[in-house]
Amino acid sequence: MDFFLYLCGRFRKQFIHIIIMDILQQMIARAKAHPQRIVLPEGDEPRTLEAANILLRDKIADLILIGDPEKIKGMAAEKGYEHIGEAKIIDPLHDPKMPEYAKLLFELRKAKGMTEEEAAKKAQDPLYLGCLMIKAGDADGELAGARGTTADTIRPAFQILKTRPGCSIVSGAFLMFTPAKHLGENGFLLFADCAVNPNPDAKQLAEIAVSTAETARAIAGIEPRVAMLSFSTKGSAKHELVDKVAEATKLAKEMAPELAIDGELQADAALIESVAATKAPGSPVAGKANVLVFPDLQAGNIGYKLVERFSGADAVGPILQGIAAPVNDLSRGCKVQDIVQMVVITANQAIK
Repeated sequence: MDFFLYLCGRFRKQFIHIIIMDILQQMIARAKAHPQRIVLPEGDEPRTLEAANILLRDKIADLILIGDPEKIKGMAAEKGYEHIGEAKIIDPLHDPKMPEYAKLLFELRKAKGMTEEEAAKKAQDPLYLGCLMIKAGDADGELAGARGTTADTIRPAFQILKTRPGCSIVSGAFLMFTPAKHLGENGFLLFADCAVNPNPDAKQLAEIAVSTAETARAIAGIEPRVAMLSFSTKGSAKHELVDKVAEATKLAKEMAPELAIDGELQADAALIESVAATKAPGSPVAGKANVLVFPDLQAGNIGYKLVERFSGADAVGPILQGIAAPVNDLSRGCKVQDIVQMVVITANQAIK
């Protein structure tokens, strides 16, 4: 029995690896075909530098590293990262375009009381500089967070780039690679919001649904089928929390009439065809959802972690969505592979 369980575990891991590699290879191919300028504000962070060398070697993106050029080149030489010379390195203290970026920041923030002197100093912060480069049209996306907090990464994006037109909220989606081939898209699903908003209202929840559908198309290249999750299916329970999800579903359909979306749905009705046939007959989504939108952050965060731990799924993310340009956040415990994958994802968001 132990050997049987061992074989099952190995098969599950191999299957998930195949799904991940297939989707990742598709994203890499898109990134190579349409090179994007991705800023890495933590240019002298060791894992970031190693990932940058891999990305440049494989010609996946045109990278911009922010930091002291001599320090970055010295670290690269010491480690034998021979491709770092192909990156553009921006020195926030001496780059000739810094006055332009400072002026841009001042114009964007003077109504909030920022002075020209404060803007000049703040523009030298790599996280602010990365967003200013995107705003000025000198870059297409940004990835940071190996050293700092999520708030450190998101704050400049809010202040400089703001949210995309028609969206008032930033959310976080996870790519879920599961061994359950009969669920989602051959075992692949997107979960949101699992990272940012504690208690979105109906309009915000609708925006999260539309944003996550767009992420499904941009990142995974799949046609989204979005389930708005609740503890009720089609009025089976009466509660104000159910009403919020039902209203969000209505609003999301108005925002994106072409989108396959339905709710409110319980998780089993969203995922299992036999259950959907009983609880939501005729639904275009029930029983075959590949995007799950949770009603609040508690449910989303708990949900993705339960799936990850109980099923042995791989969770990739969070992918930030709703910002006017791609800005993504890393965990401070990230690995080099995580940085490579997130640059690929950021590039694919920029392409869309």
